[in-house]
Amino acid sequence: MTEFASRLGSLRRALARRSYDAFYVGCRANVRYLTGFTGSSGELLVTADGATLCTDGRYRTQAAEQTSGIEVAVSTDISPLELMLEQISGARIRSLGFEANRIGYAQYRALLGARPKLRLEPVEAWVESLRAVKSEAEIETLRRSAELNSSVFEAVLARWRPSWTERRVAGEIVYEISRQGGERPSFEAIVAGGTHSALPHASPRPVRPPRRSLVVLDHGAILGGYASDMTRMASWGDPGPAARRIFDAVLEAQLAALDAVKAGVMAKTVDRAARSVLKKHGLAEYFSHSTGHGLGLEIHERPKLGQKETVRLQEGMVITIEPGAYVPEIGGVRIEDMAVVRRSGCEILTPTPKALRIL
Repeated sequence: MTEFASRLGSLRRALARRSYDAFYVGCRANVRYLTGFTGSSGELLVTADGATLCTDGRYRTQAAEQTSGIEVAVSTDISPLELMLEQISGARIRSLGFEANRIGYAQYRALLGARPKLRLEPVEAWVESLRAVKSEAEIETLRRSAELNSSVFEAVLARWRPSWTERRVAGEIVYEISRQGGERPSFEAIVAGGTHSALPHASPRPVRPPRRSLVVLDHGAILGGYASDMTRMASWGDPGPAARRIFDAVLEAQLAALDAVKAGVMAKTVDRAARSVLKKHGLAEYFSHSTGHGLGLEIHERPKLGQKETVRLQEGMVITIEPGAYVPEIGGVRIEDMAVVRRSGCEILTPTPKALRIL
């Protein structure tokens, strides 16, 4: 049995537990996870005894090559969604589950009109819950993505010049991802120097990072369809004792959070480990986001590692650990690694040293 067939089997078992006749999957990442199809136009209908991928003529050959064990229906004069609605209308489907957190109002209205007396059943995160625990093959792909991302960081740092703007550094990251064989960035790179680094999700500006100030570099790559994510800190010259104090506290918090990771632990326990260290150093008020998140086919996946998250970590989850402290008058620090949840701890996938890089 292929990995895709196994995933569809898990989804069918969920269908049977709810007594739904079929399930509609429209999210591109979820379609890819269940079938292997990577095209931009695809609607998937899963029933108890089969699955049909509806796409358009551009992807006729690609869908046939990338999928197996499912039916591929190709539209020529109607949209893939309309083609799927025809499939529903012609089948004995009385109840249809759908991704409530993934479809828009227009799609919902279209589903309502698929056939008389069709019962629509909103479901949240069925496929996303399956995706949260990675297979060893997925973990290996994520490892290679993390290694590529780390290599990109080192290559850009090696040729970085003081005259470069934040935007130039971000552009070099994008170029280097492509040069080293990555598919694309997994998100817009964050390059922020000086007090601009105190914005957790700062956009790169056409200005040079000030000398002797903190510079946040947060970037990721897509390789084999899977996202990597890493944050490291740099400075042109020593940023001074106040900045170093923040860096040391965040590093201590990150190590404490990593030490708390293992299968069976609540996500909020990992967050608390980081937050308590920052509180000890008087920086808790400057930590304004969660400690981490899952990642895989998308840059943000389950689980979320926040203060109120009671979900228990499972072996095989791949997560980020990325506490930060953002002090407006000094700057921000974030240190981020990717890690695999294991039975008795975690395996770090990010090979780059965490030290503050003095340029």
